Amino acid sequence: MRELRIRTLAAVFVVAGVLSWAGARLWNAVGTLPRVPLAAPIVLALIAVVLLATALSLRARLKAQRERRPGARGVDPLVAARAVVFGHASALVAALVSGMYGGTGVFLLESLEIPSRRDQAIYAGFSVVAGIAVIAAAIFLERVCRLPEDDDTNGGGGGGAARAV
Repeated sequence: MRELRIRTLAAVFVVAGVLSWAGARLWNAVGTLPRVPLAAPIVLALIAVVLLATALSLRARLKAQRERRPGARGVDPLVAARAVVFGHASALVAALVSGMYGGTGVFLLESLEIPSRRDQAIYAGFSVVAGIAVIAAAIFLERVCRLPEDDDTNGGGGGGAARAV
């Protein structure tokens, strides 16, 4: 499985942000702008917490397994693979959603004197921060589930960092 690439996530964020900003300008000219839901940053923060908890749990179990502690529960490779896939999907969606709310938030910065727009800009800003937290937690989860390279397949190479599960 390929690693998450920061450039890809940044590109998704920027493209979604620009399109969202342009769409917000157009939508505002035609009618009223859709609201940024209060639940958006909360849901993104919950996803970040779940990813972080999964990563910390897997890291502790992998460490216990490596140290061969008595009674240590191993990590099923399929569980680790599913966790990494969940992290990848979450990071991509978070980059897209954060970009959308970021673009909308930038548009809303033009009218902060209106209380409802100010609230919407704050919700959008918190959504971007929570989306970045999801991306950071997903990258951490991916690093936890990374496999060491097999020396036999590399001709006895250095055994440094390798591919993700």
